[in-house]
Amino acid sequence: MSKFTPLDLQSFFNAGREAAGWHPALAAQLTKLPAGRQTFWGVPFLLGPVEGPSWLVLQPGAAGGLVTVPLTQASPGPESASAGGEPGKGVSYLVIAHFCDESHDPQNRQQPADYLPGFVTRPGEHLADYVLEYQDGSERRRPIRRRFEVDEALIMWGQWAFAAQPHVPPVPAPWQGPYPARQWGNYQTGVVDGPTDTDLRYWLYALPNPQPDTPLRSIRLEARAGRVAIAAITLYHGATHPFQHRRLESLRVSTTAPVDVRSAEATVDLGIIARTYAVPAFNPDAWLSAEVQGWGEEPSSEVPTHELLVDITASPEATLSVAGHDVDLGPVYATGASASAGGEVRVEILTPAHTWLHGQIVDAATGRPTPARLHFRSADGRYWPPYGHRHEVNDNWFEDYGGDLKLGSTQYAYVDGQFQAELPVGEVYVEIAKGFEYRPVRQRLTITPGQRELVLPLERPLDWRSQGWVTADTHVHFISPQTAWLEAQAEGVNLVNLLASQWGDLFTNVADLSGDLSGVSHDDTLIWVGTENRQHLLGHMSLLGIKGQPVYPMCAGGPDESYLGDPGWSSLAEWSDRCREREGLVVIPHFPLPFCEVAADIVLGKVDAAEIRYFEPGMDGFNVREWYRFLNLGYRVAAVGGTDKMWAGMPVGGVRTYAQLGDDEFTFANWARAVRAGRTFTTSGPLIGFNVEGRAPGDEIALKAGGTLYAEAWVQSVQPFDELQVIVNGQIAARQPAAPAGRETRLGAQIRLPGSAWVAARCVSHHKVWHGWPINIGAHTSPVYVRCGDDELFSPSEAAYMLTLIDGGLTWLDTLSIPASPEHQARIRAVFESAQASLQGRIAGHGHPQALAKH
Repeated sequence: MSKFTPLDLQSFFNAGREAAGWHPALAAQLTKLPAGRQTFWGVPFLLGPVEGPSWLVLQPGAAGGLVTVPLTQASPGPESASAGGEPGKGVSYLVIAHFCDESHDPQNRQQPADYLPGFVTRPGEHLADYVLEYQDGSERRRPIRRRFEVDEALIMWGQWAFAAQPHVPPVPAPWQGPYPARQWGNYQTGVVDGPTDTDLRYWLYALPNPQPDTPLRSIRLEARAGRVAIAAITLYHGATHPFQHRRLESLRVSTTAPVDVRSAEATVDLGIIARTYAVPAFNPDAWLSAEVQGWGEEPSSEVPTHELLVDITASPEATLSVAGHDVDLGPVYATGASASAGGEVRVEILTPAHTWLHGQIVDAATGRPTPARLHFRSADGRYWPPYGHRHEVNDNWFEDYGGDLKLGSTQYAYVDGQFQAELPVGEVYVEIAKGFEYRPVRQRLTITPGQRELVLPLERPLDWRSQGWVTADTHVHFISPQTAWLEAQAEGVNLVNLLASQWGDLFTNVADLSGDLSGVSHDDTLIWVGTENRQHLLGHMSLLGIKGQPVYPMCAGGPDESYLGDPGWSSLAEWSDRCREREGLVVIPHFPLPFCEVAADIVLGKVDAAEIRYFEPGMDGFNVREWYRFLNLGYRVAAVGGTDKMWAGMPVGGVRTYAQLGDDEFTFANWARAVRAGRTFTTSGPLIGFNVEGRAPGDEIALKAGGTLYAEAWVQSVQPFDELQVIVNGQIAARQPAAPAGRETRLGAQIRLPGSAWVAARCVSHHKVWHGWPINIGAHTSPVYVRCGDDELFSPSEAAYMLTLIDGGLTWLDTLSIPASPEHQARIRAVFESAQASLQGRIAGHGHPQALAKH
């Protein structure tokens, strides 16, 4: 038997959509209300036509003041059926689509003139009675009240009916798009109003039948006040209220035939499917014993599957249809599982029991709550975020509103050490991470019914902060200073350089610029909002810690950094000078790209440090090797680490800078001083120490001539690595495998130096962590510099390489650039010419005319 019997009310309709008497605010839109066969909230209706009589209008004193509709007839069609063997029997609810006129007075006789249509000013007004008449002569009367069983067709926000649903239900919205124009923000909620052509609404009221076993004869509709339009009536034969849904549940749908997640045909009649998806296969034992923990898992590709997950809120009477096979959800809710008639589809509730608990992540040594990055998953592999965090983390560019992170296929929430969460009862898995000095936690938990508390300890086996080291991310965008502070605390980062910038006609974090330390800074975590000044061909330059006014303009020269037609206002060198005048630190982000003026600026001494890891995952790729070129030319540029965080797929401090402050107070000025001095290393996990004859990175050792020096390096890490290496002028001079556990090692070696050199240490690994892309675990120190007498570190081939880049910049200036003025253009050109002259002079001084001949 069908659940529904739509009634054909055509012979009872007494008013068309053009009829006079409705509030003027409705008149223009009445024709846009749905007509004909429609399904609202899974209930089928037979509405009247757009033309001609289309509603049964009740109005006191009129012909429609009292109307009786027999209930022994039903519309022909697949949704229609008699209610069992006896007409009118077995009807539990009569679902009525209706609306009432506005309580707003268009003549302003009852309300001030400032009142707008859509405000419900007479809630509870008794407008009609709907009376059920039974074949045994009894009857049951139901009052129909404004904003209770019926509501006005046009309402302002916040005045929904108390006992009726609007005919347009909410629908899931694809937060990843595509989006209608101007709807990105709305779609981030994951739910929007269903499509409609009008602001008017039918209101769907499920009139309960208190005597479903007594055959119904008719429904008598009696007007009491105002005006009510009845558009359709459908008899419902289910046992429960058709619009009263259960809470959202996750169902596992197993199919005998494989289905594509992206095009899976899953529908429900009396309910809403919030999401249809699949999760990567989860092997708890392998996950718990993985070598790398706390830094995500490899994304899985979408392939046809025999197992879907469906998040659904529905009536217990609902029917779920998957790939053309129906499964009634009543048995699923009652027993936990059910299947289609032929067994092609099986449905089960994954986690029927939940509990809301208050949790803490505590430092195991102090017992105090500590911010961290948190991930829960159930035994089926689903992510369970703490309250206040997304179930699906948005990792698109410039769509990161903070507090969430997605590394590979693993989603995390940033918490301040305390959280609330609803978790499934039973087996739950937790992952906690906090930077590079706390040991990541992966643990199997058992959540008990009614559990209200959960305490998760986090151990810190390494503490380099107590040895005078501070950590920093030199390169973060978009998030707010407060969010930057929380994420820094959770990732063990002491300093976040949050950078304002320009992107075409978009300006980000400009309102956060203060010319001083951000007011959110406390608890050994500092936030300073600087700028990333950018030019699409000449290069990018981060200006950190500027005091006072920022260096404007932040971008120049046109897309894709500044706007269309923007001229070349400034060279990077000029930005550097203005930054240093204001006590700032100059860093080349994602070194060396864009690669042009950067070469000239390093030659001219305009650069303090470079982010030497970015595009390539390893420790011996393009970025690092380009840095080696400058070191081999004798230019001293400290190594720093920054993430260029612009989306929720990049963790603050995923690649970071460690700087040695010694006994100095942790201030931005002292940190910048340590970076300029080269007392740094950059890392994506391991902590690396290094000295040559007791001299630390950034120091210079002066010798009369070449000789042998003792280099010592050591690594401690909570993540596995493969090897520790000593690098001399870009070549491996000594190496030491990691200890068997892969978490530490030490290397001491005599290093033969024939002349001036730079010596550094690096740590490498084949293991990867997941950021916006996978990167290898590794670390690299800034060099110790060795000067042997008058021997200057120099490479004619590297000098020729830099001259080519400088020549390219001059060519661009003369051909494709947009000059701001002849004076501006001359100043920019002078930067390249000065660097060119310096390099040419060095080449000549070292007796390599063949290198000059190429230019």
